[in-house]
Amino acid sequence: MQSKIEIIKTEDGSHSLYIPDMKETYHSTHGALRESEYVFIKNGLDLINTGNEINILEVGFGTGLNTFLTFLESEKNAMKIFYQTIEPYPLEENIFSALNYPDIIAPDKSSFFYDFHKVPFGEKIQFSKDFVFQKHLQKLEHLQMQPEFLDLVYFDAFAPSKQPELWELGNFERIYGWLKNKGVIVSYCASGQFKRNLKAAGFFVETLPGPPGKKEMTRGRK
Repeated sequence: MQSKIEIIKTEDGSHSLYIPDMKETYHSTHGALRESEYVFIKNGLDLINTGNEINILEVGFGTGLNTFLTFLESEKNAMKIFYQTIEPYPLEENIFSALNYPDIIAPDKSSFFYDFHKVPFGEKIQFSKDFVFQKHLQKLEHLQMQPEFLDLVYFDAFAPSKQPELWELGNFERIYGWLKNKGVIVSYCASGQFKRNLKAAGFFVETLPGPPGKKEMTRGRK
């Protein structure tokens, strides 16, 4: 993707990545782990209780942190999850193998974290009795998904100022169509245009307190 990626340590001790060419980090420098747990687990996954398999789409696999945290929640709570994620610019092994998430979150599950990065794109893989995983080597605008299939979307793309094409109204209209009734989209982003686009696509939009170091975040409900 970019010519250079640097591993940095955030305030909670967990790693993130910094791309000098974009002047952009993959997570909040105030704590990558805290941000992911708060935004995507506490304010996303914890709201979904279908009693059946939970279908999740993550926009931006990136470091694999959100996937790993969701897998651990599935293991802990016996939640059946089909987790799909898109990533057009996967990390090289020398980068993802140096990330410290397994060591500080669940050392006994570290092999799963690395396998999420290593498994072939496009294949649907049963990682445990409750967790099925599939990643797609493509951009959001090219993704095909059956209507009213998803329960939850983690929208974890780079900031609108860095990847504006991902934050356009058309993408949120498509996501709205993919979500079941009462489905949820959740993001760290709280920009006014993002919330206006969600509303225009049909979502009921909530502005929530943000994770450490960030005033607000956004959640949309169908």
